[in-house]
Amino acid sequence: MPSRMTVEVEGREVELSNLDKVLYPSAGFTKAEVIDYYTRVAPAMLPHLRGRPLTRIRYPNGVDGQFFFEKNKPGGTPSWVHTETLPVPGSTLNRENIDFVIVDDLPTLVWVANIASLELHTPQWRLGADPDLLVVDLDPGAPAGLRECCAVAVLMRDRLADDGLACYPKTSGKKGMQLCCPVAGSQDAEIISGYAKRVAEELARLVPGGITARMAKQLRPGKVFIDWSQNAAFKTTVAPYSLRALASPTASAPLTWDEVEAIGTGLSDPRQLSPSEVLARLKSDGDLLSPLLSGGPAVPV
Repeated sequence: MPSRMTVEVEGREVELSNLDKVLYPSAGFTKAEVIDYYTRVAPAMLPHLRGRPLTRIRYPNGVDGQFFFEKNKPGGTPSWVHTETLPVPGSTLNRENIDFVIVDDLPTLVWVANIASLELHTPQWRLGADPDLLVVDLDPGAPAGLRECCAVAVLMRDRLADDGLACYPKTSGKKGMQLCCPVAGSQDAEIISGYAKRVAEELARLVPGGITARMAKQLRPGKVFIDWSQNAAFKTTVAPYSLRALASPTASAPLTWDEVEAIGTGLSDPRQLSPSEVLARLKSDGDLLSPLLSGGPAVPV
């Protein structure tokens, strides 16, 4: 296989390189397979990426090598890639603004995958708008795991439903999961985050032995941390269908509530999903997270 080649993707020329490089050594999963996965998952993934500034976690030498977070567009970014200059208060690089990449189309997604951006993370808002998503990250502290997260997810689902909010579960692709709720897009991040914090603290008081709403590491062993802070304007969450950088490739993928309940009650084994499993589920079930694209109600204030 040549070290470099140019392919045409929806009318754009995209240069691909080192396609035979193994990015997941224990699984033998190559860069070509990473690009193939993102190409095949694109019809479901792109609607969740469009209009959202992208944070990439790049692994140029594979998941066993050094990695780096990247928000600013890299050198050599093709001229046709959509970028937006946005303020980044509190940047660790002391920059007032960053040129973010916006993945609006398949050529950009293929280009992003080719530069070994295994993980793709986005905020809860789109360009020029208030948040249209409320997201809570359920992060288990060992020995708690995905099973305990699923049990907490059911509690969170029912509590949010009391306020008229529908939420949709997805695996994190690592050890926990997220719940995503479509909201009206008419309230700022502080309001969304404040509401999520109140609900998280309420559930932590209800189940103090199994839930914490506080970030302190020493409080987490054996509990599920409901991370309400993901709704801050500067925070990002792993995007639906993004790969994760574990020893073997997994992806952040939607679950049904029947699956969540079965895992939480011990009827099914908890596990993360492989890229091939995600693609097979998409073929049979479609995008279970598509309701996130249609908006929702305002949160109580």
